[in-house]
Amino acid sequence: MATTSIWRVKGWLGKVVIYAENPEKTANPKFYADRELTEQDGQQLSDVIRYAVNSEKTQEKGNEDGTPLHRFVSGINCSPATARDEMLAVKKRFGKKDGTVAYHGYQSFAPGEATPELAHEIGVKLATRLWGDRYQVIIATHLDKENHLHNHFVVNTVSFADGIKYHRTKKDYHEMQTVSDALCREYGLSVIEHPQQGRGKQYGEWRAEQEQRPTWRGLIRTDIDEAIRQAMTERQFFDALQKKGYAMKVGKDISVRPPGKERFMRLMRNFGEDYSLDNIRRRILSQSRPERKKPEQKPEILRVRLIGSLKTARKLTGFRALYVHYCYLLGIFPKNRPQQSRKRMHFLLREDLLKLDAITAETRLLIGHRIDTAEQLFCYRDEVNGKIEALTSDRKQLYKAQRTAAVKSDPEKATEVKAQIAVLSKELAALRKEVVLCNSIAERSGVIKEKIKAVRGDEHIKGKEKCDRTEQQKTVR
Repeated sequence: MATTSIWRVKGWLGKVVIYAENPEKTANPKFYADRELTEQDGQQLSDVIRYAVNSEKTQEKGNEDGTPLHRFVSGINCSPATARDEMLAVKKRFGKKDGTVAYHGYQSFAPGEATPELAHEIGVKLATRLWGDRYQVIIATHLDKENHLHNHFVVNTVSFADGIKYHRTKKDYHEMQTVSDALCREYGLSVIEHPQQGRGKQYGEWRAEQEQRPTWRGLIRTDIDEAIRQAMTERQFFDALQKKGYAMKVGKDISVRPPGKERFMRLMRNFGEDYSLDNIRRRILSQSRPERKKPEQKPEILRVRLIGSLKTARKLTGFRALYVHYCYLLGIFPKNRPQQSRKRMHFLLREDLLKLDAITAETRLLIGHRIDTAEQLFCYRDEVNGKIEALTSDRKQLYKAQRTAAVKSDPEKATEVKAQIAVLSKELAALRKEVVLCNSIAERSGVIKEKIKAVRGDEHIKGKEKCDRTEQQKTVR
């Protein structure tokens, strides 16, 4: 069994380079360690090719003497070593260098079904049948995950035969899976005979699932599944979604809109036939009893001794107070606080669970440097930018010294200078991250204020509705 997908690669691709060239995952971290990534660098076709052919992922472990056994990278109508230049030459010849730079696809095999050699052979045949007569393609088999062999395809958008651009359509999706299934049958691998129809995943979502991070659609799907389990009738299902803050529209497909969002999402279109109205009804009716909500855990009583006076204690204000309060709402701290069920958390808060690392880093920056106002934030950013300029100037001088040492054939001096450059590059990387955090704080702080306001508004409405229901019950009695 092999699943397939293909998506366009457009715009700035620097993040792909940084991920692919991560020193922990590659044997060649020098690509960006000694220089800045410019926008021009990021836009080059080589970014996505470099990710696909990453030697750490495509090469089997070598012998004891370090000799590699196999490297599973092939090219169709181009050489893997010069693929970037060859693809760009075709784009330049036909005057089509803008827009989508390439298409990036994958073919993922079931655990334990294929060997690296077999997976790569199938990948090459798949690419040959789909694109071999018109387009340049790189095929790379990744071995970086145990029992999870998968092929990556990088397809040039411009045909070397006539200059016509490749446009991925629903027909192309279907043809890719059909040809893949045919090859799996030829080689005796299993095939999904009746695949469910659903919307293709974006690359970011696919990567998030590979790295076991939550996704937008995953949060919505979890809420839908929970509402189904808690219902015994169709009406109870929609009531459960409404209590979670969802807006709904029912037609040929059910459309839902999460709280705080502007757009609706169609369930069957995004999640497949299991989420059609008829199949949701069947799932509800097949249940013998609804799922009971777990009782909330009573918080432990923490007894402390107060030394001093609360009136004279210094209180957090501004950005620090905002971020600390938001971290509390997200359940990041305090550490000894009973963990709140994420299912019961407001949707606007749950979406920021995807960004915990960034929010935590921003909070540490604010607390560590006692930044409360926008003026303090921008002053600190300007100070960091000044350090970056100074260190960049020092590094330029070291680059000159390195070139001089190379001309004079002085290896000891060259090694010493190289080590100094590495230290400065590490400092620069850390400082640039702080500048990015400052910019992110300036942007995110306003969003956090609006989210807290919206969450409090929804909680107030729910509390009022609960009080009204209680009063009605008392009146009936």
